[in-house]
Amino acid sequence: MELQRVVITGMGAITPIGNNVDEYWAALLKGTLGVGPITHFDPEKFATRFACEVKNLNVTDFIPHKTLLRMDPCAQFAMVSTMEAIADSGLDLEKVNKERIGVIFGSGIGGFTSMMDSAIAFVDSDRTPRFSPYLLIKVLGDVISGHISLKYGFRGPNYITSAACASAANAIGDAMHLIQLGKADIIVTGGTEASINETAIGGFNAMHALSTRNDDYLHASRPFDRDRDGFVMGEGAATLILERLDHALARGAKIYGELGGVGMTADTFHITAPAPDGISASTSMRLAMQDANIKPEEVDYINMHGTSTPQGDLSECVAIQHTFGEHASKLLLNSTKSMTGHLLGAGPAIETVAILKSIQHNIVHPTVNLMHLDERISPEWNFCANGPVQRPINVVLSNSFGFGGHNVSLLYKRYTA
Repeated sequence: MELQRVVITGMGAITPIGNNVDEYWAALLKGTLGVGPITHFDPEKFATRFACEVKNLNVTDFIPHKTLLRMDPCAQFAMVSTMEAIADSGLDLEKVNKERIGVIFGSGIGGFTSMMDSAIAFVDSDRTPRFSPYLLIKVLGDVISGHISLKYGFRGPNYITSAACASAANAIGDAMHLIQLGKADIIVTGGTEASINETAIGGFNAMHALSTRNDDYLHASRPFDRDRDGFVMGEGAATLILERLDHALARGAKIYGELGGVGMTADTFHITAPAPDGISASTSMRLAMQDANIKPEEVDYINMHGTSTPQGDLSECVAIQHTFGEHASKLLLNSTKSMTGHLLGAGPAIETVAILKSIQHNIVHPTVNLMHLDERISPEWNFCANGPVQRPINVVLSNSFGFGGHNVSLLYKRYTA
């Protein structure tokens, strides 16, 4: 059986540095920081009092109030980014076969904020059980894809994936496979997360995973820097329209790029810490390249997981050295999270948008706040620390690693007939 080629024909984004793709991309090139004091709750008693929140988004401009009552913020973000992606794709919804269009989204935590808010209200009301009839609808992660399919009438495969910080990467990989196998013509995919709340911040603080640089929060997200002390929480969503190539060509769609390969592995090392030898992460990159029939020396750029944690950043660098050897010094490397913070399960989706814009414009956005490279990382590597780098970009790897030992690498390439 000949596998179908899969291309990306539409994109949408809601991020801490822009509420659509164009705003987000312009902010990335400028090195814009999305971090600021937490406004979603009073963080005074928390070890971390800053995060990368979505700003100036009025969801009522996009979603009716009655519908919003049934939606956690993570579902709202997903819906708004999907509306942009559908419009961007140019799909004629009156002509497409909706039984051949599916929705697969990734979210590491789902409607966590709605659950927590309800629990707080329960305790504050002297434990009187006055729960909203919409509570479970808002909490369940699967309603993220359900809301999208319901709005557009898409009757193909419909579910979410949850693999911590690799969630959206798993969703995108699954979408690719279903299209390759002829199970769908189009999959609306991506990731969403809205977990800047008391429980998430407090829980990650207890794990010593978050930066506590409260007096200098603008420089808190500093991937690969010797003084990094943890990640910065982010929120938002991104949506991609994955489409079978011949279907896209038949309707004259614009094509941002091709999704050529996916690699998925497990560390089996520790429930939260990455394997220091980077072997399984290296294998995920190799599998993605093999899937796409790409040699290591053909890769131009890696959008790294790069969360700004002491162990995670170093482990990923070890994995890249294992995988690419001398070619590592010729790669462009960066971390989108240096500006957006870590969007957990949504991270791989917003990073894919950045990758596709890099392919489109032959430019790679900077890694900000990299002032003193960790001495254990090769000084010959190019992390784009001094600003955007203009260079032909044809083949890109995207790395995503999550608690539980989940490793996913996606390979994107310039579309050629």
